[in-house]
Amino acid sequence: MPGQIGWIDLTVPDAPALRDFYQGVTGWTPSPVEMGGYQDFCMHPPGDPQPVAGICHARAHNAGLPPVWLVYITVDDLDQSIRRCQELQGKLLRPATGMGPNGRYCVIEDPAGAVCALFEPAKR
Repeated sequence: MPGQIGWIDLTVPDAPALRDFYQGVTGWTPSPVEMGGYQDFCMHPPGDPQPVAGICHARAHNAGLPPVWLVYITVDDLDQSIRRCQELQGKLLRPATGMGPNGRYCVIEDPAGAVCALFEPAKR
């Protein structure tokens, strides 16, 4: 749904170490996501098949993302949201990037310096 937080993830140099940290601290259980030569991780509440977060390597399309919990806010029209962000004195930190069949996202910084991602699901 537009306007809702649809996902959160953490991008770090050593994803397995943080996977283990959050597994120990929160009880989340990981499921690997093959990324072509390495694995990122979806993290699930204990016994729940639905993941609530991702822990990712700072590689490939994630290179250069800050090591913060990044929230993805769902939007109807990513291009329009990017335009509005810039008109309202925000910054585009990562241009619109495809996520395969899932949709597209970008990373923005608001006028106060806070960072988030905007996500447009693929039209089905």
